[in-house]
Amino acid sequence: MIDVFKYVGLTFLAYLLGSIPFGLVLSSLFSNQDIRHKGSGNIGATNVLRVAGTRLGLLTLFLDVFKGILPVFIAVHLMENPENHWGQAYLSLIAIAAFIGHLYPLYLGLQGGGKGVATAWGCFLILSPASALITLLVFVMMACVSNRASIASLSGAAVLPILIGYTTHSVSFTLCAAIVTTLIVYRHRDNIMRLARGTESTIWGNKP
Repeated sequence: MIDVFKYVGLTFLAYLLGSIPFGLVLSSLFSNQDIRHKGSGNIGATNVLRVAGTRLGLLTLFLDVFKGILPVFIAVHLMENPENHWGQAYLSLIAIAAFIGHLYPLYLGLQGGGKGVATAWGCFLILSPASALITLLVFVMMACVSNRASIASLSGAAVLPILIGYTTHSVSFTLCAAIVTTLIVYRHRDNIMRLARGTESTIWGNKP
């Protein structure tokens, strides 16, 4: 019974940690702005960077990644056999809980969350460091080529399940990556429409 409470409690903790809207908190505290009503209205690092500056944007990015890293890291060290099938399934559940928390944060009434890219990357940095690093390279390359965070995020998300499957050979981790990718694409639906119209915002500069 103690183990049940321990594992269920960590899943709920992962969701609560993922729910912390660091972008909103930092921009409100240090720039006196509510980023939900500025720029794209998103609470993620990209919009914080555009609205509140590079320093707060990078700090938001770090904290959003960290809230994906921490619960998965704790889960790995909490379990006796994290490498077996059930261990991998539980780690995948923890990762999804943290990721869903960022998308649908409890503290904001399950609305107004970010797109989850940074938090997802933090989770997979623990589950499969090699896959996470290659995904990061894809993101950086596409960001430099396109100058659009949405294209970089969608490109990184697209290769994630393939990389996870190839490097881990884990059905649970691969399914987790596929769910994450699907939700990232769904959360970028407005960006995809703007890309199709040629009106998507750039990372650097003010060109549409």
